[in-house]
Amino acid sequence: MTNSKDNVIIGFLGSKLDAGKGNERWERWRPTVGIGMHEELLIRRYELFYQENEEELLAMVMSDMADVSPETDIRTHLMPFDDPWDFEEVYGRLHDFARDYAFDTEREDYIVNLTTGTHTAQICLFLLTETRHFPARLLQASPPKSKRREHIPGTYRMIDLDLSKYDRLAARFAEEKRESTSFLKSGIETKNREFNRLINRIEQVVMASQSPILLTGATGVGKSQLARKIYELKHSRKQIEGRFVEINCATLRGDQSMSALFGHVKGAFTGAEKDRTGLLRSADGGLLFLDEIGELGLDEQAMLLRAIEEKRFLPFGSDTEVQSDFQLIAGTNRDLTAEVRQGRFREDLLARINLWTFRLPGLAERREDIAPNIDYELAQHTEKTGTKATFNKEARKKFLDFATSPGAVWSANFRDLNAAMTRMVTLAQHGRISSEVVDEEIERLKASWHAQSNRPTPTPENDLIVAVLGPEQAEQLDLFDRVTLAEVLRVCRDSHSLSEAGRRLFHVSRTKKSTPNDADRLRKYLAKFGLDWETVVEPDGNKVDTLYT
Repeated sequence: MTNSKDNVIIGFLGSKLDAGKGNERWERWRPTVGIGMHEELLIRRYELFYQENEEELLAMVMSDMADVSPETDIRTHLMPFDDPWDFEEVYGRLHDFARDYAFDTEREDYIVNLTTGTHTAQICLFLLTETRHFPARLLQASPPKSKRREHIPGTYRMIDLDLSKYDRLAARFAEEKRESTSFLKSGIETKNREFNRLINRIEQVVMASQSPILLTGATGVGKSQLARKIYELKHSRKQIEGRFVEINCATLRGDQSMSALFGHVKGAFTGAEKDRTGLLRSADGGLLFLDEIGELGLDEQAMLLRAIEEKRFLPFGSDTEVQSDFQLIAGTNRDLTAEVRQGRFREDLLARINLWTFRLPGLAERREDIAPNIDYELAQHTEKTGTKATFNKEARKKFLDFATSPGAVWSANFRDLNAAMTRMVTLAQHGRISSEVVDEEIERLKASWHAQSNRPTPTPENDLIVAVLGPEQAEQLDLFDRVTLAEVLRVCRDSHSLSEAGRRLFHVSRTKKSTPNDADRLRKYLAKFGLDWETVVEPDGNKVDTLYT
């Protein structure tokens, strides 16, 4: 074996395989000594690990190596494992060695010997080589088939973990990556270059990391759908065994927020008649998707941060901690950095969930992807109903021309497209979507977008107002009342009682009153809109729509 670099072998002394006594030891295969007997493998240096009580064996092996390979410089390293079968301890010590070792890949070729050492040590050496902590190839030595003296060195095989040198393996991994990215896109052959690049990066991150992921983007861009696809991909690759648990944080109110997320014990608050597990514990071993995380109150944010960092938390009303190890994906259509500046979102929580942030573009930013998404919607209709619907040629062109034009707002993104396709396939006679059906749908979309342009911009605040007042009464509010009421509702939702909410809302003016009655002031303000405390905290049991955002 010719090599312009110096060969350096790293490996363990074999406590049993390298042993032997008297001249008889030369009649048996000893891997460490045998490696030094291969004339085509010139070893310039051997970094040899040994453990306590192996000094006598080490001295003998070093002496024998000096006989068979005098040019080899043997450097010994004591590895005093308390338990040589403890994976964490063995990996940690070998990792420390690799971190502190002065590798010189320009001049030296490193070879990790996997033949000797415990199975735990061999696994750790493999992992550290695979991750390039040891920038090396692997060597596996084998005993000779014949016992004749000239065969005593045995054989060896080199394994290079550089996959770029293995065309078939590289092609296989590339195909696996293509399958993963296609799965994340629901099999839709998207054409938008930036979106495809985004999905490629998301696939790379989710397959290599358990860290929190933050998905941002407007309502309807598909954050919830992508989160579920991420879970299904990780679950299919055995990276996650638990459940997919999803909650829209905009639907949480007061004590119900704490209870829904963290669970509660019986008697924690009025109405808590039995223990509740909570969503975080339900997601143990799985994936938790918190949509609209910016809607969480500050108390819930603090508890969530601890649950993410320490994998444990206190259920509401309990003195006993519980544990839950889950991967978090958070979604938001808010600018959380701006929310931090306004004191509505914790900076430390944002820092923790902001490690991997991906902004999903709206449909209007991906007009070249409208055609394949139309085909996807048609295929979904066939799968759900068992009936096939298609456009005639003229109708398809007419709808695509409109859908990709600047006049197509797509304000609700894929929700708009899904609704349009649902209406058209429903009206399709004999499964054919005609130009007349397309014309009718185009007018409907135009009217809808025009009406929306005269309404307040869809925001979590307006969603909250609609959830409490209903859409008709919400539309009658001036912008001034919308902004004010939204903040009042937010404070009420984050407070445990009417009095606490009043103190927070009137914290300045109350100091100027001799007998402040914060609860009464807040009660009267809510009454202006036909509201009371119970309606605000839990509006008739109604919840904000939790469809994908």
